[in-house]
Amino acid sequence: MTSNPPGITPTPDATGEPMPAASHASLASPTFSPLYQQIKGLITQSLESGEWKPGEIIPSEVELAVRYKVSQGTVRKAIDELAADNLLVRRQGKGTFVATHNEDRAQFRFLRLLPDDGAEHPHISHLLECRRLRAPAEIARQLDLKPADPVVLIKRLLQFDGETTVLDEIWLPGSVFRGLTLERLAEYKGPLYAMFETEFGTRMIRASEKIRAVAADPAVAVHLRVAPGFPLLSVERVSYTYGDRPVEVRRGWYVTTGYHYQNDLS
Repeated sequence: MTSNPPGITPTPDATGEPMPAASHASLASPTFSPLYQQIKGLITQSLESGEWKPGEIIPSEVELAVRYKVSQGTVRKAIDELAADNLLVRRQGKGTFVATHNEDRAQFRFLRLLPDDGAEHPHISHLLECRRLRAPAEIARQLDLKPADPVVLIKRLLQFDGETTVLDEIWLPGSVFRGLTLERLAEYKGPLYAMFETEFGTRMIRASEKIRAVAADPAVAVHLRVAPGFPLLSVERVSYTYGDRPVEVRRGWYVTTGYHYQNDLS
């Protein structure tokens, strides 16, 4: 008799396939998780632990089916969901890779401001400041920190075609982003989320946003070169990494003259 791999128990499901191991807490729970969802969870654990790093190819569906002692179809369904969640990327004829924020298709996954004319308008980021401070109460709550825990505050402007369009205020947990400085940010060539991923091991998985129309206060108006009271779009985002752990609070003010905020729903 062969032994089962870690995380798998020989108990079969309704299809006769072995089921991944469950904790005592989950065994006591009346809820049922489909087998492919359990395999999805095990693959996600491997992604979170760094077994397969951003940009690397993961084992084939056949290899994963052998590893977890399930059918290839079950693995395929789990990978389909992980690809839909933007955690994995299928490449025709090459295999399945861990998604990375360096990919072109990921560049605008979290920046949803698009030009009305439909043309591509490259943007330039201008850093204003990066400093460590004690977390304000509201930021601490959103990042699930204790009041006055250390945080990193980044402020930057985004320019499209030379026009200042976005003011970003970005709050990060200081314990996760130790060593992040203005100089280090200025030296990095690439998207901010790609830097967080490659240099701090923190991948943004999903985000929750609140959007409202606001009038520019004097401080914001100066940065965006508009008059106080000018109509702006305010976007407040909390971004999460594996385990649904909040790792970023971002407050953005957008000038929407010639631009619109687009969110595709499905």
